[in-house]
Amino acid sequence: MGASLTFSTKVGECALRALACALALTLAGCGPSGFRRSASAAPPTPSSAIETTPLAAAGDTSRIGTGPIKIALIAPLTGPNGENAVGVSLRNAAELAVAAFDSSPATLIVKDDRSSPAGAKAATQAAIADGAELILGPLFAANVRETKTVARAAGKPVIAFSTDPALAGHGVYLLSFLVESYVDRIVDFAAARGKRSMAALIPDSDYGRLAQAAFMTAAARNNVRVVAVERRRAGASAEEAAQRIASLGAEIDALFIPEQAEAMAEVSQALARAGFDGRRVQILGTGVWNDARVLKIRALQGAWFAAPDNAGFNTFAMSYRERFGADPSRVATLAYDAVALSIALARQRQGEGFSPGALEGESGFNGTDGLFRFRADGLNERGLTVQMVDQGTTTLISPAPRSF
Repeated sequence: MGASLTFSTKVGECALRALACALALTLAGCGPSGFRRSASAAPPTPSSAIETTPLAAAGDTSRIGTGPIKIALIAPLTGPNGENAVGVSLRNAAELAVAAFDSSPATLIVKDDRSSPAGAKAATQAAIADGAELILGPLFAANVRETKTVARAAGKPVIAFSTDPALAGHGVYLLSFLVESYVDRIVDFAAARGKRSMAALIPDSDYGRLAQAAFMTAAARNNVRVVAVERRRAGASAEEAAQRIASLGAEIDALFIPEQAEAMAEVSQALARAGFDGRRVQILGTGVWNDARVLKIRALQGAWFAAPDNAGFNTFAMSYRERFGADPSRVATLAYDAVALSIALARQRQGEGFSPGALEGESGFNGTDGLFRFRADGLNERGLTVQMVDQGTTTLISPAPRSF
């Protein structure tokens, strides 16, 4: 899989379909790795064989497939300025997922939420009126809030793509990349590598607050001493916080910085000016660092961060480009995995359908971005790698787990 960028397109498509089928296979007999296997899985239908009706205008419905079980995808296909590229990417990824299955038992109903909470409410109401048994999406937190209210009243489960953990629960599952998973993975790994005394330099933002809470919990679980936590206000200089971190000297052996890519250059430069020694103190980050802007920062060379395995996304992106002639959004795999999982569950209903028992499989599912499973509280756990920033690229230093 690591060489997926060099595969031919045909091989890439086969690998991508195998990922979708792996979701279905999690629900059959148990194999030695803890995942499910089936010796009688049918080959996937070629992409050109699926039946698709177009989305004629904003707010209209498109349908992918012809199966009797209806699943809805609510995506921001349009916005105030016209077509929304991220929403279109989600919709296209969903089409790829349907194409990966032979004789899908589902019809995917695609609804445009017009990138607004009111649009999400209307789209969810329309999807349920159309017979949808499961709602996939929306993407934005405010939209998920409206979808959650409508779907809960109708008794329909939701697999949403927002990163706001407050939305999870009461039948809403989050498939997104949650900061808690990133923080748990990197702190656990650093502690296992002997890092016992840490500090944190955290943005004063919603993301930062979630990261800080997860960091404190993970540190306590690993018996790691937290020497200091510095908060940086949005738009404020990082100089004072960097100086306080640098003054800790030998008191710390690791520094956690859950900053977004846009701010990392400024923060790293401030640390360097303050005399912080990144060669002695291990710098730790989250999956938002998997960005060329971060990987090229000289002061971050050798830093560690948690992230999904890139191999699955590389294969997915190759097939996406072949079919649609464009690069997918990074979040497009969420739609792909949600649709593939939904079809797999529809195939293996056995009286459970999309019940909590079916969605909260203990052994999890193997998706495009690796292993994941839903918890009873609606949040997810993911199998993540640990990567090292290395001369503008990354080096894998700890592979993702193969089972939970």
